[in-house]
Amino acid sequence: MKFSTQEEYGLRLMLRIAKSDSPNGLTIPELSEVEGLSSANTAKILRALRLAGFIDSARGQTGGYKLSQSADRIIINDVLTALGGKLYESNFCDLHAGMENICTNSIDCSIRSVWKTVQNVLDSVLSRFTLQDLLSKEEDVQALAASYALELEAKFNKN
Repeated sequence: MKFSTQEEYGLRLMLRIAKSDSPNGLTIPELSEVEGLSSANTAKILRALRLAGFIDSARGQTGGYKLSQSADRIIINDVLTALGGKLYESNFCDLHAGMENICTNSIDCSIRSVWKTVQNVLDSVLSRFTLQDLLSKEEDVQALAASYALELEAKFNKN
């Protein structure tokens, strides 16, 4: 299992924009330089983030990219989904049926159960994090993640 470079770079660009105190936002060249990305790749990711409604852009001499809402309202799970989709989507089995029209395991699939559970756990944790949370120091984010994991473990142990 891997997160894509688009998801990683997208989050990094969002954080960089959120940290900026520039009243006009940050430009593609500025973002490219500080993140070590090509201008083309930066533009592509920013376009996806803009179309998903996470950032706004202004053209011209004083233009740039800014968050479309406050960082505490931007859910990390939503950003990752917009940039790369989900690990497991409901149509997953339809897309992986092999040479058949329908998966040969569509009636009783233990693998599907694992993927659904993994996706539910990811959604449960990532839906708790906001962009504001990621603006904190690494040790603070790690502590927050640990508390979410403990809550999730307690929830699963009840069931």
